[in-house]
Amino acid sequence: MTTSLAPDKPKVQAPVINDFSIEVATVNGSGSQTANNMLMRSIFQMGVPCSGKNLFPSNIAGLPTWFTIRANKDGYIARKAELDILVCMNPDTVFEDIQNLRSGAVCLYNEELPVNEDIRKDLTWYKIPFARIVKECCPDAKLRRLVTNMIYVGVLDFLLEIDLQETFKALKKNFARKPKAADVNIVAAQAGYDWAKANLVKRDPFRVQRMNKTQGKIIIDGTSAAALGAVFAGVTVLTWYPITPSSSLCEAMIDYLNEYRMDKATGKATFAVVQAEDELASIGMVLGASWAGARACTATAGPGISLMSEFIGLSYYAEIPAVIFDVQRTGPSTGLPTRTMQGDIRQCSGASHGDTKHPLLFPSDPSEAFDMAGQAFDLAERFQTTVFVMLDLDLGMNNWMSDAFNYPTKPLDRGKVLSVEDLKRLGKFERYRDVDGDGIPYRTLPGTDHPIASYFTRGSGHNEKALYSEKPHDYKNNMDRLARKFETFRAHVPGPVVEYEPGAEIGFIAFGTSHAATQESRDQLRNEKGVKTSYLRLRAYPFNQAVRDFISRHKHVYVIEQNRDGQMRDLLALEVGGECTKLRRVNHYTGVAIDARFITNTVLSQEGK
Repeated sequence: MTTSLAPDKPKVQAPVINDFSIEVATVNGSGSQTANNMLMRSIFQMGVPCSGKNLFPSNIAGLPTWFTIRANKDGYIARKAELDILVCMNPDTVFEDIQNLRSGAVCLYNEELPVNEDIRKDLTWYKIPFARIVKECCPDAKLRRLVTNMIYVGVLDFLLEIDLQETFKALKKNFARKPKAADVNIVAAQAGYDWAKANLVKRDPFRVQRMNKTQGKIIIDGTSAAALGAVFAGVTVLTWYPITPSSSLCEAMIDYLNEYRMDKATGKATFAVVQAEDELASIGMVLGASWAGARACTATAGPGISLMSEFIGLSYYAEIPAVIFDVQRTGPSTGLPTRTMQGDIRQCSGASHGDTKHPLLFPSDPSEAFDMAGQAFDLAERFQTTVFVMLDLDLGMNNWMSDAFNYPTKPLDRGKVLSVEDLKRLGKFERYRDVDGDGIPYRTLPGTDHPIASYFTRGSGHNEKALYSEKPHDYKNNMDRLARKFETFRAHVPGPVVEYEPGAEIGFIAFGTSHAATQESRDQLRNEKGVKTSYLRLRAYPFNQAVRDFISRHKHVYVIEQNRDGQMRDLLALEVGGECTKLRRVNHYTGVAIDARFITNTVLSQEGK
């Protein structure tokens, strides 16, 4: 007699409305990305907040990939650790994927997979004959591999009660320029829906019902948002070297420039895009273009920042504007190129050798990525230095529900640039003199037609007149002024968003994509354990007084970040001195996006609860 160790059969559950996560396990290059996005957009179009995250391999087609959709009526869109619905399409990962499911979850699988439903009696199973369905609905054998994925979209539309017309609407929009492709996919989705309606008996609790929680919202990835923000900010020069995951930002910017920055009269481009031979060359070109008066930028990831460090130091010391979009990935070295991390904070804040400090901006969603792209160019030119926009792979390459973007109304801030009229009025110009006491000198642009406009731009020792000097007091005076300029930054970078909870002894500090999980964790702690927390969301470095005040008001302050060593915590510790003992670490560094339950469990463990 054999004794089964499998859990008991799933109990009948009450309906779960607009609160679930779906994971599709398939292989890279199978065309599943379109199907998954259409499923997510169908849910979004029904007014339900949702997001999508793609976990894909860094090398070749045919290896495992997972796409996760989270739908939540309360607006939680961070990654959820627990999976509710699994679509199994990959024979190489099927057993591991099934074992990762929580008790009571749903497994929809291809009948060709070697699945024995008895291994998990606590799951709800749906076996689907994908090959038979797609053969009947798609006469073209070459297309079947690609449209097979639309079969499970149709099946899930039936099971979850998603309006099939919303899927058709999403497909028509996605294939607006390829109506025949839209038609083929619509037929496949309809076939999956019809088969499920005729053959499946719904035995799970998950449902989608229409809401109005997505009105005024959009779904977009962070790299597209940042690229569009740069175009609105007046970028005219983009130089880049391909590297995952920042290449998509450059590709999006090129598309936007080609669409919106062509001279209608001549048909010629009003911008320059250069794919450089390496990252060092790309940042060098940015500095040359910026020195000449253009708004210029590049995009890269951690390994590229390492290679750019020498020129970043030139930008800092010679005081030349530059904007770098750093789409952070998992390191060190090659690391995990298609996994996310907030691991470049220490590197970017002090990039190059010697004493350097660089401002960092931390967008938490696509709307802020759009806004901060524009702010970065203004800050770079106002302060004549490199400004980093610190995205990460999760924000950059995944789909986020976001507020619609605000059309910029403020004029571009070109900073302290002297015109011919200014020079005539002043009668004197010394490039590196602090005239206003804020550490920011005045500059001229090449071609300014006045005898005193020209100067040498030096990465070597120089005095206030931009003349070569190795005199100790000249070097010290220059470095002190640069430090003073960095202090001036505090009042100009985006300030933190602070939410004090009355009676809270615990404070949270988070930034970037950790924000969504942090907000959800605060609700978990309050609702499940009665633990109150205040919250400060960092939006930039250097920090301002609000950060010091927040830390002073709390017994413990948990710094939530996605790296091993607590890089932001260390920057904060340098800032607050003796109060650094209040700072505690919540460090998530698996390469997948942080989730709320991880934060909640870490805090409860450290609080002894």
